[in-house]
Amino acid sequence: MSNILESMLDSSMGRSMLKQVLPKSAPLKRYNPAQNTFFEGKVLLGASDNAVLINDIVRNLKASAGELFYPAAAKGAAAIVSAADAHGVKATGIECHADMSEKFDAVIFDASGFADTSDLAQLYYFFNPVMRKISVSGRVIVLGRPHMQASSGEQAAAMRALEGFSRSVAKESGKKGVTCQAIFVAGGAEKNLDAPLRFVMSAKSAYVDGQVITVRAADAVDYPDWHKPLAGKVALVTGASRGIGESIARTLARDGAKVLGLDIPPAEAELARVMGDIDGEVLLADISSDEAPQLISDKLKAMGGGDIIVHNAGITRDKTLANMPEHWWNMTIDINLTAEERINEALLAQQTLNKGGRIICVSSMNGIAGQTGQTNYAASKAGVIGYVQYMADELHDKGITINAVAPGFIETAMTDAIPVITREIGRRLNSLSQGGQPVDVAETIAFFANPAAGGVNGNIVRVCGQSLIGA
Repeated sequence: MSNILESMLDSSMGRSMLKQVLPKSAPLKRYNPAQNTFFEGKVLLGASDNAVLINDIVRNLKASAGELFYPAAAKGAAAIVSAADAHGVKATGIECHADMSEKFDAVIFDASGFADTSDLAQLYYFFNPVMRKISVSGRVIVLGRPHMQASSGEQAAAMRALEGFSRSVAKESGKKGVTCQAIFVAGGAEKNLDAPLRFVMSAKSAYVDGQVITVRAADAVDYPDWHKPLAGKVALVTGASRGIGESIARTLARDGAKVLGLDIPPAEAELARVMGDIDGEVLLADISSDEAPQLISDKLKAMGGGDIIVHNAGITRDKTLANMPEHWWNMTIDINLTAEERINEALLAQQTLNKGGRIICVSSMNGIAGQTGQTNYAASKAGVIGYVQYMADELHDKGITINAVAPGFIETAMTDAIPVITREIGRRLNSLSQGGQPVDVAETIAFFANPAAGGVNGNIVRVCGQSLIGA
């Protein structure tokens, strides 16, 4: 469908009429297979005293096509130079001030050395002169330690402050397509930083903004090929015939996985088309049926076992609670939540998941914020979040991770049917002032599925451009 209002925004008269109500959004840079590595451009790296993640940040930058700069007179400069020398990375010291000519494609600050709230001033001194020096579609990343693992209340306050800071930076810079994330790395998990750091620095995270990713200690795996990180893996994607599910299947296949696409029998033709395009396999089933878990387990075992399980299938049956039929409530809970639990239980009991398995669930922004007329849907999607957070500890010792994505306004056939003004306003209720694409959800799922993401467990990442609704 042609976007009339977007066309008006591209004209001088249209901009003058509409820019106050519907601000023009910056185009987002997404994955480009011609880019040989996860990042290209200039990186400004700063660090607190006693920061402990500098070495691992620089180690990752060595694998990129980035140019490293650092504030020569700032705290942590000596440690950055030492890490750069150790990894054979050229690091250029500069004086950071508001009038400098340099522009940066990524700005990273390692706050892992913060001891108390007096250290928070270092955020101001580092970021204040460079906020206008971040390129369009740039990246801002703040790293620290999980606040509940702090050694004192004062340190916990300083670390938790990083979350409020990073979310606010995201809101201030989103109009330029700039994203800001916080990564909290547990003690002993430094070698597990690679997957989350490379994801949030890359164009694959274009519509992920204002998020917090927590990294726990796990077996460290060398980062695989950037373009084929899932080579040799078998992935199940439920609800794979269209929309977000189709994009997930295509993205996992692009990254090298063999995909088993599942959908209900009425979607057979669409599912066959998608699986035919990506050399995947077809499984027709109603995931809420009694026989579905065994069917899935048997099929995955025939394919050599499952490495990646993506629970994407879901339904909406919307009415206010007072007007909702009982069977609509039960159907929504059964398909969106209970079916996932039953399938996982069968796959785990029958050891269908291979070592290093990944379980990824699709929740929703409405499971976080709630929505009128969606008590059933919001309950099911909030239940997904609770299930993921609980099961992360249960599965950790098995070497299996479980995470979830919570999409916001994603451009699909469903959103195309929304009345035009409502749709245009809905697109802009986030820091990036635009809707996301199905591939944005798929890229985040592919990140969770990465073999190097073993330390990313129990995370809920919103793919919403930092929606202004919800926490």
